[in-house]
Amino acid sequence: MKSFRLLALLVPFAAALTAAPVDSRISAVTVYADRAVVTRTAALDLAAGPAELVFANLPETLLEQSLQVTGRGPAQATILDVSARRTYVDFTPNERVKQIEDQLRALRADDRRLQDEAGVLAGQREAITRFIAGAVSPGGKDVDRPKLDEVRATLEFGQKQLVEIAAAVQKIDAKHETLAEKIAALEQQLNELRGAGGRGYKTVTVRVSAAQAGRLELGLSYTVGGASWSSSYDARVLSGERAVALGYFGVVRQNTGEDWKDVTLTLSTARPSLGGAAPALTAWNLDVFNPVLLRQMAEHSDRDARAKLAMVAPGANAPREVNMQTMTSDVAGALSDESREAEMAGATIEAGATSASFKIATASTIPSDGTAQKVPITSARFAANPEYLTVPKRQQTAFLTAKVINSSDFPLLAGAMNVFLDDTFVATSHLRTVMAGEKFDLALGADEGIAVKHKRVQKFTEDTGLTNSGKRITYEYLLTIQNNKRTAERVIVVDQLPLSRNEKIVIKQLAPAAGEVKPTDEGALKWTLDLKPGEKRELTVKFTVEHPNDVNVTGLE
Repeated sequence: MKSFRLLALLVPFAAALTAAPVDSRISAVTVYADRAVVTRTAALDLAAGPAELVFANLPETLLEQSLQVTGRGPAQATILDVSARRTYVDFTPNERVKQIEDQLRALRADDRRLQDEAGVLAGQREAITRFIAGAVSPGGKDVDRPKLDEVRATLEFGQKQLVEIAAAVQKIDAKHETLAEKIAALEQQLNELRGAGGRGYKTVTVRVSAAQAGRLELGLSYTVGGASWSSSYDARVLSGERAVALGYFGVVRQNTGEDWKDVTLTLSTARPSLGGAAPALTAWNLDVFNPVLLRQMAEHSDRDARAKLAMVAPGANAPREVNMQTMTSDVAGALSDESREAEMAGATIEAGATSASFKIATASTIPSDGTAQKVPITSARFAANPEYLTVPKRQQTAFLTAKVINSSDFPLLAGAMNVFLDDTFVATSHLRTVMAGEKFDLALGADEGIAVKHKRVQKFTEDTGLTNSGKRITYEYLLTIQNNKRTAERVIVVDQLPLSRNEKIVIKQLAPAAGEVKPTDEGALKWTLDLKPGEKRELTVKFTVEHPNDVNVTGLE
């Protein structure tokens, strides 16, 4: 058995050989934040000597520079080279897109028939209107005046016909409106699917030479856009155990042009779009603003750009920036015969120097239609120290938070989180990125079990100075916090004092005493209350604002 691995080099074939189509299947996919690496595998019998193996109908968006090939088997084959070409066709290769295009074509044909019917009815209405006008017009010099009975009969007939035409037009309008809604929905769906390519596909040819006749297991991997994944969480607060059960999921979407059926799915935290090195700084120049000079520089730059564009030959291939990926582990895993049964619907983690990969335990099927597929990554149970945070001035509600340590081996990427209190859904939240072993706070939603009130008790204005040249305004607020739960709870209460941005405005803190609660540089006041079941605490915030009469103070309530 001879195994080897070759990074694909796009070089011309040395000799023309008989091409053999390869019956392959997608066996493994690694999904990144903005792309995916797809691995196809095939097993085939080779005769001794050279052969061309053709992978047909691959996505048009396939990045040719990302092609990689691996092989193993008793044929002892050597991979000579790999090439890719684009093929344009007069039909849509993507079957799902083709179905929608056929539906749109049929609906638009029905709409055209309705428009034709409406046109015929409009002509009939115009003809009947002219007929009625001619029948009831007074006779001329050589024409007898129409009789009254004939006029009445003509009018009745014409009106009946016009009513029937109007009813038919209404039915056509209703059908047209229904068709327009269906067409709009299909067009939106088609626009989402067309990211997978249009009237073309890629064909990859692998040229090999077998030392002897035998079997070869071949793997082909390539990078495609139109795929992504993001993190999602379900956090269940176990109130009686002071713990949080966290479910970690990956939400995968793909529109690559290929359905992934029963594939080995891996979610990677790597971000190849950022490149391999940190960006370099350029000079940060400061100069005197000169609009005339800036306009001249812009005009000069525009002329240079047009000159460079004119030098490019029509149809020339522009250089493309490609981020090469080495997916050795993906291909090797796809070709491996080893397998294991998952003990739970979770993933195994492979930590690298700069990223981590989550290998989903069960085979996944993700269609190429952009719909979200939620796959489990892991579940963990964390000890939690719950406490409540309230800012009564902004919202008279207490929010449950929990201080947690990520004791799992998994990095938790930023993502949306559904919060459940025991088995009751209470809120949606967001989790920031948390590495293994890192402390973090979980925002777990509002809890009406902690009653919060904020009330302004007084606002008193008085004159100051010997000549009443100034004003002093006294503000007093009462904050009431009550624990209506059956357990003792810690509540963090935050309020604030105003800040003076002018030396003529003087603010004095009266309550709480400065030695009891000292405001931060931003004026925030913070209390930590440990409340017994049913306990109520009242907090007073009182301060004065002094300023001269000729100063107009902004920001006062």
